[in-house]
Amino acid sequence: MENLNPNTILRVGVDLAKRVYQIHAVNQFEAVALAKAMTPAKFFDWCRSLPPGCSVAMESCSGAHYVGRRLAAMGLSPRIIAAHHVKPYRVAGAKAKNDANDAAAICEAASRPHLHSVPIKTAQQQGVVALHRFREGYKEERTALINRIRGLLAEFGLSFAQSPESLRKVLPGVLEDGSNELPGVARLALEEARQHWEKLEERMLWCEQRIEEHVRQDEQAKKASQLMGVGVMTASAVVACVADFSQFKSAKQFGGWLGLVPSQNSSGGKNQLGRITKRGDTYLRTLLIQGAKSVVFSASKREDRTSQWVRQLKERIGWQKAVVAIANKNARILWCVMTRGQAYDPDHVPQLAGSQA
Repeated sequence: MENLNPNTILRVGVDLAKRVYQIHAVNQFEAVALAKAMTPAKFFDWCRSLPPGCSVAMESCSGAHYVGRRLAAMGLSPRIIAAHHVKPYRVAGAKAKNDANDAAAICEAASRPHLHSVPIKTAQQQGVVALHRFREGYKEERTALINRIRGLLAEFGLSFAQSPESLRKVLPGVLEDGSNELPGVARLALEEARQHWEKLEERMLWCEQRIEEHVRQDEQAKKASQLMGVGVMTASAVVACVADFSQFKSAKQFGGWLGLVPSQNSSGGKNQLGRITKRGDTYLRTLLIQGAKSVVFSASKREDRTSQWVRQLKERIGWQKAVVAIANKNARILWCVMTRGQAYDPDHVPQLAGSQA
């Protein structure tokens, strides 16, 4: 069943884990050449004997980009495939999920040229992404902490305005006020929580400063930040998360990859469009949507061509649909700016096909 000669291997599927990698390799006749588990060290040693340019596919997961970079340095062709693209190729189905079946499904999915691979990030890109992830984690922790403080205060009949700033201003006075029913142990706990809140704010600020520095130093991030509705956070994130914009054939494909296009349920020649697909990177899509909201709500204060179009769009389809339309438009403009090497021009008028220059 197994042919251990690595020169006969055409394609390899790898199911990554912390301590063991499950291998599924096929030859030029699509027959199984090797199916076994290896430690990471033995896997990389074995990969050195593979023919140059051999395709090695893996599922998108923690460590996949690191493995992809190591395989590329060996002269192989690594390919990272999104998990939802691999699942349909598991022959045994959802009831028989194991490492061996997953590796076989990855190998089978890699044989389909139409499946869009996840671009392999550089170590520097992953470092910038880590800043964004930590900042989001601190922000979520801060929100949970504020809600926890509010809940505890409400137990003693103390309620305040909803904004975090309002709570921040009144909290020290509440802890010092001896007329309320807060017991001493609760005051100590709330003071610890208040100090933790300040620490989270400091850590978020540190991440934001590093992100701003990335935008100042990266030429692509500078270009992206010039777009209306694309701030420093979005510009840094889009450059760090998208390794190579030229991997997308068109601006439309890039917008679809971000999940900003309508879902379809069409049949029999009848087109039925629904809500946006929400595929791709949730963080990037959220940043683009939030930036588009600011464009819509501030369009009445500006008189440029884009703002005039935004006002007309809002009146025609409503502000919520307008926000998604602007986010999709910004995604397409980002693709054009990054692939054509041109600066963003808010007054640019596209040439129609067949028109005279």
